[in-house]
Amino acid sequence: MRAVFGLVLLIGMGLAGFAIYMVQGYFQQQNADLYQQRLALAQAVPTVDVFAVNRTIEHGEPITPDDVIVIKYAEPFLPEGVYMTQEELFPHGLDQPRVVTRQMEENEPIMAVKVTEPGQTAGITALISRGMRAFAIEVDVASGVSGFLSPGDRVDVYWTGRVSGYDGAMNGGVTKLIQSNVELVAIDQTAETDSTGARIARTVTVQVTPDEVAALAQAQATGSLSLALVGRGDDMIAGTIEVDQARLLGIVPREPVVEEPREQVCTIKTRRGAEVVDIPIPCTN
Repeated sequence: MRAVFGLVLLIGMGLAGFAIYMVQGYFQQQNADLYQQRLALAQAVPTVDVFAVNRTIEHGEPITPDDVIVIKYAEPFLPEGVYMTQEELFPHGLDQPRVVTRQMEENEPIMAVKVTEPGQTAGITALISRGMRAFAIEVDVASGVSGFLSPGDRVDVYWTGRVSGYDGAMNGGVTKLIQSNVELVAIDQTAETDSTGARIARTVTVQVTPDEVAALAQAQATGSLSLALVGRGDDMIAGTIEVDQARLLGIVPREPVVEEPREQVCTIKTRRGAEVVDIPIPCTN
């Protein structure tokens, strides 16, 4: 009897120990999961609600309430010009929607740089900044960087022509940088920034100040203009650049030969018999 009791006691103690072990393991796992959750919350990036488009919207399409959704966006990386409320996106109601000026993809946040003001059309005037003017420059394959230009790119503008009375070699031919880092707002009749591949254009439209418009108009009327594409992110400011034919070919201008003034000799002719001779006399003037 005592042996049975002792066996039962041992079995009970074993089961109790196993239960305690299982409970300790459970609590340890719970504590580990709780720690991981706290660690994940500490590393989580705060988000905010912003309006985005729910489909691909092309240039010129109006944005309606059916085209927008609210998405979560990481607050530290929030781009400038997003819309967080419907009142910001449609301040004048649905009768005056914003129009897309640059193609937008599905789930892309709506930003002010890609839409017009409420009620405005998506023409080129929506792309012109305050105080700036749009000016068209005629180009061809060579002067237009072989067609690798898109709206939004920046270019340097060079003028090539001949200067009247220019004291250089080869009849005064010269090329000069006249405008630097000028923004393109349209290629031919399109302001789309998402076009791919080369496109041979006949004109490009740049965004410049009124003074620069006058300079470009004069340059285009008196010579030829060429564009040089500026790399994205290139913040270097080009200085004064001017190359004439003498500098291009390494020709050193000749110094003018200064002739020494000749002494003036005055004479009179006198006949001596059959011979006529010149007799020097003092010059009076």
